[in-house]
Amino acid sequence: MADGTSRVDRILEWADPGDERLLDQSAQALGADATDGDFDGEQLDRADRAALRRVGGLRTELEDVTEVEYRQLRLENVVLVGVHAGGVVDAENSMRELAALAETAGALVLDGVLQRRPTPDPATYVGRGKAQELAELVKETGADTVIADTELAPSQRRALEDVVKVKVIDRTAVILDIFSQHAKSREGKAQVELAQLEYLLPRLRGWGESMSRQAGGQVGGQGAGMGSRGPGETKIELDRRRIRNRMARLRTQIKGFAPARQAKRANRDRFEVPSVAIAGYTNAGKSSLLNRLTNAGVLVENALFATLDATVRRTETPDGRLYTLADTVGFVRNLPHQLVEAFRSTLEEVGESDVIVHVVDASHPDPAAQLATVREVIGETGARDIPEIVAFNKADLVSDDDLLVLRGLVPTAVFVSARTGMGVDELRERIAELLPRPTVAMALLVPFDRGDVVSRLHDRFTVERETYEATGTRVDVLVTEDAVDGLEEFRVVV
Repeated sequence: MADGTSRVDRILEWADPGDERLLDQSAQALGADATDGDFDGEQLDRADRAALRRVGGLRTELEDVTEVEYRQLRLENVVLVGVHAGGVVDAENSMRELAALAETAGALVLDGVLQRRPTPDPATYVGRGKAQELAELVKETGADTVIADTELAPSQRRALEDVVKVKVIDRTAVILDIFSQHAKSREGKAQVELAQLEYLLPRLRGWGESMSRQAGGQVGGQGAGMGSRGPGETKIELDRRRIRNRMARLRTQIKGFAPARQAKRANRDRFEVPSVAIAGYTNAGKSSLLNRLTNAGVLVENALFATLDATVRRTETPDGRLYTLADTVGFVRNLPHQLVEAFRSTLEEVGESDVIVHVVDASHPDPAAQLATVREVIGETGARDIPEIVAFNKADLVSDDDLLVLRGLVPTAVFVSARTGMGVDELRERIAELLPRPTVAMALLVPFDRGDVVSRLHDRFTVERETYEATGTRVDVLVTEDAVDGLEEFRVVV
């Protein structure tokens, strides 16, 4: 659209299941800054129910991972649909996030509807009557795709497609597609493909001639059920077998990447390099902050899931201590379980770090939900006890009043702007405070041919004095406790 809007600002709120009336799209809009006061208990303020404003976006060819034929799906014009049982504000935020996901995948969001009901309809997700109204909206807007704000069961997707007469996909399919576009490393691509196939396998269905019998012989076997016995396998059975074989190969391939990753991490551990993991919600500005802290030159893009592969860079504390910074994959609410499992290797950087910098988008309408989502995933990696620094990024875009609210949310937080550099020095100081400090005094005599050890002592620890003797370099140094054993061979008796 001409206004270039890039986010969903208004939601058409369907009434309770008993009310089958579709509200006029010219009703008063719900503002992005709506609060729980906009509705009274379980009753929504009808004056605030409105249609989505049309949202501009890219038009691209996308591969629909839910279709066994791998046909190309043009996600140019989409309508979003969601079901919620609780407060409207949280539901709106989820729909706005879905719109951002769709735009990142290359879609043009035309409209969006929410239905309030205790649970999604097991048949058509929104109920037969509402599905008919959704079909009318699809026809009116000219949409060619409907995206549901949840993971649909295969039967729900097919039933809803039968009613709306256009392609139906769900939130999971959109996220998987974005991941497939952004994966760069061999491991990342393999992980995404495995997640796609895990999602696709239970959703295979016949399409035209694809259900014709293949091969020959009595392969159906006894007890296979009606329609499955005959002269050969069906096309869908072959597809399932091929997908399972491919999944097995991908799992083996992903396991093969682990030793190299573990060797790199062990090398960092061997040289006693403390590690800091940057975690946070997708598009919170983690990569931008990494660049600001390390001048790493990591890809920075205003898009969801621009970073999928863990990036590790070295930098120093203000007092000269070396440490590593790892930029990890971003989180999102309702992240598909296939992706959580597939990207567990990249999340290991969080679980094995000494400090976690938890980056939160200060300008987001619901930062508390982002905090909770990320902390839940961090807990799943076993990193709940690792020291955490909450860094509210994009603080330059937030009013003073909102900054006070955020300060109340996390009193110990650091407010930064990766764009302007605001607060970055304070963040560096906070990281330095939490990193392990050298506390053990050692007197070492290092042979002249082991200059690498002397260099490492300067990089990792606090060298108090260095002199040259006949047999080597005498170094008085403060080291961390876990480094003592590795330096015992050079220790001298004082």
